[in-house]
Amino acid sequence: MKLHEKELRAVYTDTLIELMTENDKVVCLEADLGKSSGTVPRVWDAFPDRFFDVGVAEANMIGISAGLANEGLVPFCATFTPFATRRAYDQITISIAYAENPVKIVGTAPGVTTAKNGATHMCFQDLAIMRAMPNMRVYCPADVYELRSMVKYMAASKKPEYMQLIREVHAPIFDENYQFDPSKARVLAEGADVTLVTTGLTTQFARKAVTDLKKESIQAEHIHYPSVKPFDADTLLDSVKKTNAVVTAENQNVIGGLGGAVCEVLAEHYPAKVKRLGAQDRFGEVGDVPYLSETLGFSAAKIASACREMKGTS
Repeated sequence: MKLHEKELRAVYTDTLIELMTENDKVVCLEADLGKSSGTVPRVWDAFPDRFFDVGVAEANMIGISAGLANEGLVPFCATFTPFATRRAYDQITISIAYAENPVKIVGTAPGVTTAKNGATHMCFQDLAIMRAMPNMRVYCPADVYELRSMVKYMAASKKPEYMQLIREVHAPIFDENYQFDPSKARVLAEGADVTLVTTGLTTQFARKAVTDLKKESIQAEHIHYPSVKPFDADTLLDSVKKTNAVVTAENQNVIGGLGGAVCEVLAEHYPAKVKRLGAQDRFGEVGDVPYLSETLGFSAAKIASACREMKGTS
């Protein structure tokens, strides 16, 4: 099986096992959701002395991870996105960010990808609240190649970091040679009509939108941000100075996440019109990803429609 034919969580597990084999300081923590993350049974079986399931106690998992990091270990701790961020936010703030402990937090099934688990598990705030935290870095991989490089980068980093982890199979965007750099966004398509900014799940949707728009002779410059914090302002500004119109799309509330980061940069350096796609200050609902992304307004069709609209304003 080719790498990009695997689920992203399987590649997360593969990479974690590779890192744990190479470095006996890398450890894995779960809060009773290891099967969902993909680490159970494989990491548990391979490294029973370096796998810790703390049970349904996410705040405790964060505290344990902070202690392990303080003693020189490299903890990767994972659970569903709302539990990894909202539920344990104070513990993350004090024990990880404030103390500058290099814990690697993984939020699985972000946004609409939690699907039929419904609104209570459908976290649309994690990018906003995690990027608002001092000392915290915030990442959203778009495919397995970026995920693998990102996890390896995180294992070597001395910074507190948070990463979204979509669990399912995604189409490849990059290849084996991809190297993650949090200071660099990736221009996936060049154009002068509108700047399209995405991250994680919406980068997949936007690729179809860009292809459809080309058939209408609309050239969207598509920028993928694997890192929402730190944020590569230069790549955004270079693009917007050509297009003067921006569409952002994210698997999040439109307040405070990727769209917020874009608007902050433009307000300070180059004011331009911005259309933010995502959940419009609302909670989610039960459904599959195609239904939810369309209902919430950031499907490929919605992205293409917003680009058409914004091209007319530039």
